[in-house]
Amino acid sequence: MTRKKVKLTYITNDAARKATFKKRKKGLMKKLTELTTLCGIEACAIIFSPFNSQPDLWPSVVGLERVLAKFKSLSEMEQCNKMVNQETFLRDRIAKATDQLKKLQRENREKEITRLMFESLVAGATPPRDLNIIDLYDLVWFVDETMTDVCKRIELLTTTMTEPPVGSAVEPSWFMEMMSHGAYDDQMGFKIWDDVIQLPNDDNHGAFWSNNGSP
Repeated sequence: MTRKKVKLTYITNDAARKATFKKRKKGLMKKLTELTTLCGIEACAIIFSPFNSQPDLWPSVVGLERVLAKFKSLSEMEQCNKMVNQETFLRDRIAKATDQLKKLQRENREKEITRLMFESLVAGATPPRDLNIIDLYDLVWFVDETMTDVCKRIELLTTTMTEPPVGSAVEPSWFMEMMSHGAYDDQMGFKIWDDVIQLPNDDNHGAFWSNNGSP
């Protein structure tokens, strides 16, 4: 069963707000313990609430003082390096969401223009009449980009098909024909079959030699 998404708004009911505070505070302390133990870092927490007269300190007063003293020993620039308030945090979130929205809009626009291009290429298809000047410019640009990519791909494939593989050796056709059908050399006086060579000798009887070098 999936957990229901929590709506981040102020809880108006006092009892529900107090129960949520206790539950969330316990979870926060647990997460801090896990973070410091697993990552070997120092952390502290100070929690003020209307439900307790004294603030909640984690991990202890001594541990809290040690972490705060280490933080105060840093320069002002180092202290504020990654420090954000609620306004800065929300601005960063809005900026990231805006960039993501622009990216999705660009991708959707490309898909829309692609669909329009292929629909226009269908035989007998009538181009939409409700296209504005921006749509036409985008369509022309996309067609040009697609044609450029196609031409580059054709050129690459043509070059790959015409060039022989590196290191490949092509046997001469006359040599292959001689080895497959047999040939006779009038000057040297020997005859070649598939894997046997007949050499002349003194008693006019041909001696047969195999291709492994032994008679």
